[in-house]
Amino acid sequence: MHSRYDDTSSTHPVLCPDGKYRWVYDVPMLKNPSILNEVFRVLGISFGVVWMFVLLLGVCSDGFDLQTIWGITRGFLLLMAFFLVLGWVAYFFVSWYYGWKYSVLFIMDEQEVVHKQLPGTEGKARAIGKLTALAGAAGGKLGMAGMGILIANHTSLSCSFSSVRRIIPCRRRHLIKVYERFSRNMVFVADEDFDFVYDFLCRHCPHARKS
Repeated sequence: MHSRYDDTSSTHPVLCPDGKYRWVYDVPMLKNPSILNEVFRVLGISFGVVWMFVLLLGVCSDGFDLQTIWGITRGFLLLMAFFLVLGWVAYFFVSWYYGWKYSVLFIMDEQEVVHKQLPGTEGKARAIGKLTALAGAAGGKLGMAGMGILIANHTSLSCSFSSVRRIIPCRRRHLIKVYERFSRNMVFVADEDFDFVYDFLCRHCPHARKS
C-alpha cells in the first residue's frame, strides 16, 4: 500500500513516481473538532495578548488597583464570550458551505510535508476570504481585512522537517500535529495508515520532541 503509485485521490499514502507520498483526507467538520479548536486557540492567544497590553497600560496609568484590573478583565471576558458564540455560528456556516467536510491533499517526501486544500475547497476558501476582506475594508477594520486577505491567498502550508520542533499524535482525531518554531501543521490520516505516517515523520524530523 505504501510502495506503489495509484493516484492523488487515494485516501491512503501512495508513493508516486516523483518519490513523494500523496493522500487525500476529508475532515468531517462537525464530528472532528480539530479545526474549530485551532480557531479558538488562535482567538484565545489574540485576546490574551491584547488583554495583557491593555492591562499594562491601565496599571501604568492608574497604578496597581484591583478594581481597575477586574474592570478590564471583566470587559475582555464578556467580549471573549461574545466572540466564542460568534465563532461557533461562523464555523457552522462555513461547515455547511464546505459540505460539512474539509478536503485536503497531503504531499510528503524526505524533506517536508505539504497540507494543500483541494480545488473545490480552495475556491470556497478564496470566496470567503475575499468577502471577509471586503467587509473589513468597508468597515475600516484593518484586522479583519488582513485576515480576509490571508484566507484568500493561503490555501497551502508546507512544513520543513529540519525545522520541526515537536510532533504530537492525536489518534482519536486522525490527526498528527507538527510544530515548527512559529507555525504548525495539521496532518490528517486514516487509522490504518496512522502509524506509518507518524513513524515517517518521527524518523525524518531529527530535532523534534515526540509525544
